[in-house]
Amino acid sequence: MAITMTAAAIKHVAGYLEKRGGGFGIRVGVRTSGCSGMAYVLEFVDHQDSDDQVFEMDAGVNIVIDPKSLAYLDGTELDFVKEGLNEGFAFNNPNVRSECGCGESFNV
Repeated sequence: MAITMTAAAIKHVAGYLEKRGGGFGIRVGVRTSGCSGMAYVLEFVDHQDSDDQVFEMDAGVNIVIDPKSLAYLDGTELDFVKEGLNEGFAFNNPNVRSECGCGESFNV
């Protein structure tokens, strides 16, 4: 099982970790929410929990995932995209079967 990040996502996360004065990495997870069933969760972390899976990226960035979320995120690529005035993370998740119309939740 694995998760990856594009160079743009790594650069963005590394910049935020530097601005906040450090940290272990970014936690990526899923929670039950939205009209399609699941939503992505992102948060900065200062340490990993004992059951977390850690994926080391370039620039000292780590992705931390709990075992339950990893089953839904296996094979996902995390990207950071800019489209016009909008920017944000994009999840390229091969496990997604459908997404809601607003793009906030998904189903696997």
